[in-house]
Amino acid sequence: MKEYLPIALIIFAIFIFIFLGALYSPTFSQQKSFLELFMLLGGLLFVFSMLAVAVILGFSSFALFLTIFLVAVMLLFGIEAVLLMGVTIYAFWGLIFTMQLLLFDHDIKTSKEWFQSRYTKKSFEIEFYAFYPLLGAMYILIEYLPALIYKDSMLSFSPKRVQEKMNDFLIK
Repeated sequence: MKEYLPIALIIFAIFIFIFLGALYSPTFSQQKSFLELFMLLGGLLFVFSMLAVAVILGFSSFALFLTIFLVAVMLLFGIEAVLLMGVTIYAFWGLIFTMQLLLFDHDIKTSKEWFQSRYTKKSFEIEFYAFYPLLGAMYILIEYLPALIYKDSMLSFSPKRVQEKMNDFLIK
């Protein structure tokens, strides 16, 4: 817990300085700008902390936090913000999931530990199909484009093979 103390103090200091800027600004427009910055940074901090919770707990445990988070965003910023946050969270979590899946395909030990600690066969299947489009996009970005640009050999990839490999790996 001590490793998080410096970052917490820095974030707290940033909010204090912005609040003091809003408090002691000579004009209303400057105060308004500082308060908007305070709200924006607070929203960003909330979004990134929710993303950290999602990564630590896994997506299935994150469902309750996501619901509370989306309700709070809807109350503060409207339905457009909820849609934007839903797409953003899907993209971030999907990129994390697909990157780990590609690492698993290449037999990386930490990726295997990550999947074993977070997934059962059923929960993996649900997320595999949910993030299937991102899996193809990630493969194109990581394997296909560099092979095309640098004329390197391309590693073979089959989502079906990875799915079968993961089903054999996950025993629950």
